[in-house]
Amino acid sequence: MTVLRAQGLGKRYKRKEALTGCTLEIEAGHVTGLVGPNGAGKSTLLNIAAGMLEPTTGTIEVCGGVPGSGPEQLAKVGYVAQNTPVYSGLSIEDHLRLGAHLNPGWDASLAEKRIERLGLDPKQPAGRLSGGQRAQLALTIGIAKRPELLLLDEPVAALDPLARREFLQDLMEAVAEHGLSVVMSSHLVNDLERVCDHLVVLVASQVRVIGEVETLLATHHRLSGPRRDLDTLPADQHVVSAKHTDRQTTVLVRTEAPILDPSWTVGQLGLEDLVLEYMSNPTAARPALEVLR
Repeated sequence: MTVLRAQGLGKRYKRKEALTGCTLEIEAGHVTGLVGPNGAGKSTLLNIAAGMLEPTTGTIEVCGGVPGSGPEQLAKVGYVAQNTPVYSGLSIEDHLRLGAHLNPGWDASLAEKRIERLGLDPKQPAGRLSGGQRAQLALTIGIAKRPELLLLDEPVAALDPLARREFLQDLMEAVAEHGLSVVMSSHLVNDLERVCDHLVVLVASQVRVIGEVETLLATHHRLSGPRRDLDTLPADQHVVSAKHTDRQTTVLVRTEAPILDPSWTVGQLGLEDLVLEYMSNPTAARPALEVLR
């Protein structure tokens, strides 16, 4: 099942394009990391998927329906915005009561047990919570509505390392227990590597690479050797980036085939290096291979 499908998706604000011609497909059952530079369109994409914005061009389908098209569709999607918004004048229990009123599939037991396990006082006003506690409250509300898809926009960006770790641990427990599909945007690739099994790199609204993290890491290789023309590489080696000195060529290739040329020294990449290569090389040196699923 596809939980998010966009085709030629775009959003314009007067003269400014926030998203242009974005096309991607995300299957159910994944925790997908959405990464890219500032201005790539990540937040705009998530806001459209949540039904908070209407696209200017293109189409989008989320959990089999049009985002924001009615109560039934809204119930399928949970959304935690970048600033993990809560109402400062309302208590934690007020938030849970409001969540129950607004969401027909609300799981009151789940919400109350999470708040108890986190050691939070239900009577405490949200305005007196720490950043990590506000994030956990927002996550609790997002999970307790029992969505099919949970969208998280930079949910840990403002948290300290301990709060980030606790948030991500709780997220993974919720995914395991409730079978959630998740799309989470973040600049913190190391955090994504801990929780995500699927990756989308978005640069200037375009999907530069998409696939399962394990497969992406296994099929990307950094090759170093004597200087050579890239046209001499096998046709099945898609060049992501290349650097040359007078004597040496270093190239990042993506291929499912083994590297057989003995003149190359072959190195593997971590997820952060892989993401940075795609972000810093917005166009490939040779046409891309078909997207790996």
